[in-house]
Amino acid sequence: MPIYQTSTFEVEDATELAELLEFARPGHSYTRYSNPTHAALEDALAELEGGDAALATASGMAAMHAVVLSILEAGDEIVIPRAVYGGMVGLASTVLDRFGIVHHAVDTTDYDAVAAALGPRTRLLWLETISNPTTAVADIAALANLAHERGVLVVVDSTFATPALATPLALGADLVVHSMTKYIGGHSDLMGGAVVGPSALVGPARHVAATVGGNASPFEAFLALRGLKTLALRMERHSSNALAVARALEVAPGVAAVRYPGLPSHPQHELASRMLAGGMAGGMLALELEGGRSHGERFLGRVRVAVHATSLGSVESLVSHPASSSHRQLSDEGLAAAGMSPGTVRVSIGLEDAADLIDDFVAAARPES
Repeated sequence: MPIYQTSTFEVEDATELAELLEFARPGHSYTRYSNPTHAALEDALAELEGGDAALATASGMAAMHAVVLSILEAGDEIVIPRAVYGGMVGLASTVLDRFGIVHHAVDTTDYDAVAAALGPRTRLLWLETISNPTTAVADIAALANLAHERGVLVVVDSTFATPALATPLALGADLVVHSMTKYIGGHSDLMGGAVVGPSALVGPARHVAATVGGNASPFEAFLALRGLKTLALRMERHSSNALAVARALEVAPGVAAVRYPGLPSHPQHELASRMLAGGMAGGMLALELEGGRSHGERFLGRVRVAVHATSLGSVESLVSHPASSSHRQLSDEGLAAAGMSPGTVRVSIGLEDAADLIDDFVAAARPES
């Protein structure tokens, strides 16, 4: 698929332009609304996720913003996980709350807690296939049934799993969102997001994204299409490397706990084994280091193969410290409520040699002598 690096397209008459701008006929008029490269990516994502339609956006946050504002209005409520991507925490607490949309954060691995949080004003339940950064796994099928009984829509952020490991729409979700910056792109060289689901829900999100300017660029869409070509192969290697590293770190000095859905010690291991494809559990794991915040910060400075950087899902291994980065807005008490501590380290396992990664992480985790 070529890059249609153009901002505008010729039309025959005013009627055609008006219909294109309203998405009332197929075609393209202005890249903020649509573009052939975008359309090719959206068709591919819809096919992979089993949805009718998809929307490519400028970032994962743009996708989340478009979905939330296309569904919620002042007076509505949204339920989100306590252990959730920090960008959602920021969106809910600094944007939605200002406009009269109330959010409630609960442990989404606790069915009864979710049931109690779904009130008469709740319109949206937000889930993550594998949570960021604690790797908790929610029972999407059970929670979708619960939410639908209450008339609540379910949106699943499946960035950590990708369509190579899970298809939340088949489990009952109404919409799926991705940060394509991560595994779908896979090479730390693009910014993008996606919304996938039925046309009746993707359409309103598209209108929001077009209105506020959250569209992806043609070049980013081209890079995401490139990433999709190797996604399944990369997820196999991410998963096998992560499992090898997780097993080694479980018995490594200085490590209090390793949370990885592929380990039998993970609280939702059995659920993950049923829900994720091919016995794979992805490339993300969370380390709990014995020495707290100082140990976590020291770990980041010790790695030599991995890279201390934000983001995840790339060919190279990346490490970050949520307490000082993605979840910096949380107090120590807030971190604990979200299932983290100041000593939690998030690890995105890349495609390097597994033995090199094990040596690197085990050495970095050692306590000070």
